[in-house]
Amino acid sequence: MCFIIFTKEMLRLVDLVVSRGIGPASLGKVILSLLPSFLVLTLPIACLIATISAFNRLSFDQELTAIRAAGVGFWRVVLPVVVFSGGVFGLTMILSQWGQPWSNVSLKTLALSVIEDELTLPLDSGVFNEPLSGLMVYVPAPHQANGQSGIFIADRRNPQKVLIIVATGYQMLKQNDHHQLGIRLFDGAIHQIPEDPLSFHRVTFQTYDFWLPPASRSLKAKTERKTYAELIQDLDQTKWADSGQLRRLMEYYKDTAFPVATFIFGLLGVPVGIVSKRSGKTGGFAIGVLIIIGFYLLNVLGEFLVTALIFSPFWGAWVPNVVLMGLTSWLLVRARRG
Repeated sequence: MCFIIFTKEMLRLVDLVVSRGIGPASLGKVILSLLPSFLVLTLPIACLIATISAFNRLSFDQELTAIRAAGVGFWRVVLPVVVFSGGVFGLTMILSQWGQPWSNVSLKTLALSVIEDELTLPLDSGVFNEPLSGLMVYVPAPHQANGQSGIFIADRRNPQKVLIIVATGYQMLKQNDHHQLGIRLFDGAIHQIPEDPLSFHRVTFQTYDFWLPPASRSLKAKTERKTYAELIQDLDQTKWADSGQLRRLMEYYKDTAFPVATFIFGLLGVPVGIVSKRSGKTGGFAIGVLIIIGFYLLNVLGEFLVTALIFSPFWGAWVPNVVLMGLTSWLLVRARRG
């Protein structure tokens, strides 16, 4: 299930390897950093599917009937599920409270951090490289003895000051202290294209250091979540009418609501697995998927009601659990009587 979620980010991860040139170790760092937030979503699903599969098999093979005929009570059969679901609940709670906030950054910002730490600037020969928006670097295929055939740089980051730089050779530079990369150019010229089409500026050089702007570490600070007290303070200032802040506060309540849902999912799998024995093994899995979709739709509905100022963020996060708990209790009572 984690792999299925990873497929959504697969193209971005491939882009990091191809266009940014990060190594396998750094790619593994990106994946491990994203894994806690993925596990918070996949562990509840896995707990439900596991319980459904186990009790579907017990019912299909008539083993559950034999256990009940031997005098083992229904709640004694459910006890291992309670222990198992409690363990998954604890793991999900740990990931939700500590793991997810630690890795709750966008893939783009995390990738910038990795690139900043590695301080690499791959320049592929024969293609147009774009290390930054508005900056294009072209390196022809090498044919000289020193392995270089020149370099071409088009700097359009400032539309009022477009620069075209050509040089016969180059050397990569880096400053670890400032987390900055650069290119030392040899025997070239800088062509500036002013706004006046009748004017033209050209400067020749023997050695010229072209530095790239350092990656802003302030981006990490921008992605950090506000504390609960800060959110309450911001909402008080807007009289609890800011939909964006309401969604963020709802995420705080979901940090507890999702692990609790994991425990409920585990219990729900018992009656669903028993009832779905006639539909076979794949039928139980399909029913589990439908339950997950229904729970997801309840969360979407809760978020909509919160942004529409109908529900408070607390109830928007917990109403899906209340509905799920009511359904689980009803099905457990029916399964015990059956």
